[in-house]
Amino acid sequence: MSKATIQLEALGCPSCMQKIENAVKGLNGIDPSTVKVMFNSSKVKTDFDENIVQIETIEKAIEDLGYPVIKSKVKSA
Repeated sequence: MSKATIQLEALGCPSCMQKIENAVKGLNGIDPSTVKVMFNSSKVKTDFDENIVQIETIEKAIEDLGYPVIKSKVKSA
C-alpha cells in the first residue's frame, strides 16, 4: 500500500469534506478506513494500492467534484 497526501484549495464547508470522502472511498484500490479529509488544512490522506488505482485517478475524482488539487505526495509503504 502507498500513502497519499493531497493538498486542496481551501474547503468552504463541512459538507465538502463528506463529498470528497465519499468519492475517494468509492474508488477501487482505496483502503476506506484510512480516508481522512482535514477541513482546517484542506488535505486528504489515504492509503491506496498503486497496482489498482493511480494517484491521478484519485486527484481526478476530487477535481470532478469541483475541488482543485494543488499538489500530491505519495509515499510507498
